[in-house]
Amino acid sequence: MILINGENQSQLAISDRGFQYGDGLFETIEVLNSHLIFFEQHLQRLALGCEKLLIPFPDKQLLIHEATALSQNIKRGVLKIIITRGSGGRGYRFPDVIQPTRIVSLHPFPEYSPDFQQHGIVARICQQRLGLNPTFAGLKTLNRLEQVLARAEWNNPEIQEGILLDLNGCVIEGTMSNLFFVKNNTLYTPLLTQTGIAGIMRDFVLQTASAEGIQIEQGCFSLEQLCAADEIFLTNSIIGIWPVKDLPGFKNLAGFNAHVGEITKTLQSKLAQYKQQVYQHDN
Repeated sequence: MILINGENQSQLAISDRGFQYGDGLFETIEVLNSHLIFFEQHLQRLALGCEKLLIPFPDKQLLIHEATALSQNIKRGVLKIIITRGSGGRGYRFPDVIQPTRIVSLHPFPEYSPDFQQHGIVARICQQRLGLNPTFAGLKTLNRLEQVLARAEWNNPEIQEGILLDLNGCVIEGTMSNLFFVKNNTLYTPLLTQTGIAGIMRDFVLQTASAEGIQIEQGCFSLEQLCAADEIFLTNSIIGIWPVKDLPGFKNLAGFNAHVGEITKTLQSKLAQYKQQVYQHDN
């Protein structure tokens, strides 16, 4: 089901700036037994993105109502919220009075194998590089051409994700995920001040690791540093936490890390506890 400005429909005006220029933002939210996981955090990020892009944020209670209505009686699914600047304006110039378009839609949950979380995935290093733009760094805008081209680099079903570097050679993230690695019990993750998307699950991992007393470092890390890691894992709001067991051509992690690493397991356990608490609290 798709709601466009509250109406059950599937057609968008061709003049909408989201279609014309990618002028907007989006969020993807896990639905679990009718519950929207990390919903408040997604709304906060959406509001922050709208503020940075000078798009008036839709009425929050209206978004909550529409998202909640679509999620009722859904055992597991994905709720997507898109906010565009709406129609109007000559060329790139947007109108003086902006009437945003809001799109709320419900989708089936991807059929990922449980082995991905339990035993890890195979990832590859992409040739596509991420450009640098501090203005949009961290935002989940509709402009995702770099990720589209990176994902087009492979069709091998044995590979579940691709890892992207920026133009300076720093490892940044996956095509659909944030990147973490562990070395000597320290958790490392790329600093996303120049490029990349600051994911909701990334924030959860950083907050949880800090609460658990795990040392954290954010910065610019090379592919060589990544390949020297004791543990590598990827995160997003839908996949949760996926350990990486192999980087073909760069590092075979299975030889010394056939099981999920201890820090990765700790964070996975804390995520499972969080979801259970949300479910119990709402019931």
